Amino acid sequence: MHFNAYGGNAALLAAALVNVDDGCDARTVETLLAEHRVARADLTDQQLQLLMAWRLLLWEAFAAATRPEQVDAVNRLLTEAAARPYVSTHDGQPPHLHYADENADVVTRVRAATAAGLALVLTETDPCRLGRCSAPDCRAVFVDVSRNGRRAYCSRLCATRVHVSAHRDRKRQRQR
Repeated sequence: MHFNAYGGNAALLAAALVNVDDGCDARTVETLLAEHRVARADLTDQQLQLLMAWRLLLWEAFAAATRPEQVDAVNRLLTEAAARPYVSTHDGQPPHLHYADENADVVTRVRAATAAGLALVLTETDPCRLGRCSAPDCRAVFVDVSRNGRRAYCSRLCATRVHVSAHRDRKRQRQR
């Protein structure tokens, strides 16, 4: 599946932020931001707390049970982020969209990018591309970039664990 920079990378960043452990440190989140090409990703303790609170709002977009709930959650993100799209040509790059001033603080930029990324996935692809892991003991979320859009688990590990457990249950049932 092909995504533009915001629909793909920013949506993947949203999922990665949601999946960060509750007690993580600034360095962990800074590394995650750098992996998703967020410039100037150094975080203060206050900025870390703001991003950790933001990830709870992001979770609502992935956790929504219906399409209208998902749309409402993404609209709340867009309102909260106060994303204002504009065309930028920084660093000699061709014209491209930004959703926050490139000189804004890291929290403002991440909030705007992730809200816009989820909105673009929701409107330009299929809302089902925003998913939650189907494993009963897993809370992870993902953006389904598979060709057929039928991903059900956050990782192969979760998928394997569920399938092995189901196999063992069937085997026990046959032995009774």
